[in-house]
Amino acid sequence: MICLPIAEKTWSKEMEQPIFEAWKKKNLYKFNPSSKKKVFSIDTPPPYVNTPIHIGQATTYVLMDFFARYKRMQGFEVLFPLGLDRNGLPIEMAAEKRFKIKLNEVSREDFIAKCRQVLEESSTESIDSFLKLGIGFNAWEKGVEIGAMYLTDSPEYRALTQGTFIDLYEKGLIYQSDRITNYCPGCRTTLADSEVEYADLPSKFNDIIFKIKETGEQIIIGTTRPELVCTCGMVIFNPEDERYRHLDGKTAITPIFGKEVRIKAHPLAEIEKGTGIVMMCSAGDLSDIRFFREMNLQPVIAIGADGKMNKNAGFLEGLHVREARKKMIEELQEKGLLVGQKDVTHRTPICERSKDEIEFISMQEFYLKQIDYKPKMKELAKKINFFSPQSRQILLDWIDAVSIDWPISRRRYYATEIPMWYCKKCGKEILPPKGKYCQPWREPPPIKKCPKCGGTEFKGEERVFDTWFDSSISPLYILGYERNPAFFKKAFPCSLRPQGKEIVRTWLYYTVLKCYHLTGKCVFSDAWINYHIVDDKGIKMSKSKGNMIDPHDVLEQFGAEPFRLWSAIEGDLTKTDFRCSFERIQGAQKTLVKLWNIARFISSFPRPKKTAKIKLREIDKWVLQEINEIIGFTQKQYNEYDFHGPATKIKNFLWETFASHYLEMAKSRAYNDKKAFSKEEQDAAIFTLYECLEKTLLVLAPILPMVTFKIYGDLNNGKDIHFEAFPKLGKAEKIPFSGQELADLNSLIWKTKKEAGKGLRDQLSELALEKKFSGIAKDLQEMHNAQKLSFGEKTEIKI
Repeated sequence: MICLPIAEKTWSKEMEQPIFEAWKKKNLYKFNPSSKKKVFSIDTPPPYVNTPIHIGQATTYVLMDFFARYKRMQGFEVLFPLGLDRNGLPIEMAAEKRFKIKLNEVSREDFIAKCRQVLEESSTESIDSFLKLGIGFNAWEKGVEIGAMYLTDSPEYRALTQGTFIDLYEKGLIYQSDRITNYCPGCRTTLADSEVEYADLPSKFNDIIFKIKETGEQIIIGTTRPELVCTCGMVIFNPEDERYRHLDGKTAITPIFGKEVRIKAHPLAEIEKGTGIVMMCSAGDLSDIRFFREMNLQPVIAIGADGKMNKNAGFLEGLHVREARKKMIEELQEKGLLVGQKDVTHRTPICERSKDEIEFISMQEFYLKQIDYKPKMKELAKKINFFSPQSRQILLDWIDAVSIDWPISRRRYYATEIPMWYCKKCGKEILPPKGKYCQPWREPPPIKKCPKCGGTEFKGEERVFDTWFDSSISPLYILGYERNPAFFKKAFPCSLRPQGKEIVRTWLYYTVLKCYHLTGKCVFSDAWINYHIVDDKGIKMSKSKGNMIDPHDVLEQFGAEPFRLWSAIEGDLTKTDFRCSFERIQGAQKTLVKLWNIARFISSFPRPKKTAKIKLREIDKWVLQEINEIIGFTQKQYNEYDFHGPATKIKNFLWETFASHYLEMAKSRAYNDKKAFSKEEQDAAIFTLYECLEKTLLVLAPILPMVTFKIYGDLNNGKDIHFEAFPKLGKAEKIPFSGQELADLNSLIWKTKKEAGKGLRDQLSELALEKKFSGIAKDLQEMHNAQKLSFGEKTEIKI
């Protein structure tokens, strides 16, 4: 009886837990900043801790782990830290929902305490999921050393954010300005353009009557925002519109409010839209804002920070926007000034988080300069290596769309505070020294007297930073910017930024911008952009559609390895989206079973050492050349973050080239039950089986870390495959036939037997082969049980 080195009959998901728990316990992938190896750094996207990871995050992190594991096998010291995002609106919104409160209804101290309670109650489910997915982060514990798990609300991280603000402010790159900006009434804060989405929402197009002062005639203007008539600054028509040319330079009187405004020809008015004549309000939409700047008009803001109409709205004061709209329509109807109304779908700006409709109000905020740096940003975008290359256009398109400097201050609570105090006497701005996290809203300034006027009373800044101002320092933080200058100099720039396409305009853009301002250089060498996860029909997954796949269900049903293999096979960056279904993941599971069965079969033979007595036959050389070509292809593609192409090729090699063809041809020689082969010939077959298996395991190790770890360790006295070198491309062998030609030949013989009603091992009376197969004729004869062998111009099979 043969004692099998691989005892388990098949791979099962239950075998994963002891492996990933041992990795965690041993801290196997701890980063060594003192290593002489070249550093490969991955700026991982920190997920929010208060929500479980979704299928898209699971896929993205698995793919990142492929990159990290491959680079380790290439000899790099891999910096692959786990960060957890605990700042900003998502945490505040979770607190508001959990405690049924609003930010403005409790004290700042109480609200921050509620946010911390939410974070403390948040389970470690995300961390557990990453662990179960087989992801090899540098560490699973919090710390300040390079490679440790970090939290974006830790004093160390927030201190660095504040330090970068101080540097940028002192460079003159940050300034304060009172201007019209995006405002979310629900979140009660300013938003950058990148945080604004657009939705087609139902609305009403209202035709209302304006009067011409000079002639008394009436004009009809259509609008979806009648509540903003009070802010109208001008009425315009298209210069080509003959209907209104006589009105150029005249005065329109607004309905209800009786405000006099000038009428002017302007190309912004569209002849075919509505009545062709338009009222321009101070802040109805972005085009209004740009128009007021262009025409040097003084804006009138009628909506306050509470989302209600202010004193400029007259009789509408105190009403929420929708209430004010309704009341204005009623007033117009009562006075006979509403002459038409129809239902329309209106492209409306909304907050990307709360989905509230955006308003445009005037507020004083801090801004980081970006408009002047658009040409430089385009230059940097072209310098970064994008995978795939077409993703670069997403960033370039966004740079083109940037129209104002970046508003970086927010009027929220749970985020990094702006480190500034103001002298109450003269208003001088006071900055603290860098390096320590401070909270100006409840701490005294670092000075006793104002250096300008000698004043002794100060007011702390109450605003916080936009969460992207925090997130955009992630590559600096993980590389030890300012806290470990020697390592930062050695490791900069960050090797890779992997992320989703939907945050290219925020996380990637702001990181490149801010880090350029701070370092004068491009912060990334490479950027890898992945796309959406869709269902099997190509429809984007969402709870409302009922087509979501929970990664926890996948882990429960299949384990991590089938999911990881699916991620590789499906992860074609030349396509737009990844298709996911339980059936596809189950299909990947079959390949794991196949790999295990092959390994278990090969492990039943004692492994011979390669000596001069082992004489490889041509069929052995052929299959070794096949795996050699896979190694070359895999290395080339892995270097470009393509695991789809190699995974597909390896899967085909495993099922077809190796299992269906070579293994079937070499099986008899490996067993050698009838002693038809010499010991050297038998050893050559077994040696080749092991060589192919081992190299297959090595190229698959980044994708399937646990099953390859188990098999490789069993076959090599417990060696860890993940610290082995990635196989190198060997010298090419000249083989007279191709793999496809051999596959076609075997398929033809099997088909002929089947059509004759014979089994695959039944005899053939004669097999005539083309001469190019002469070197493997004996193997083919043995495999197909041919009684007679001959050679000719073409293959002939005689039953």
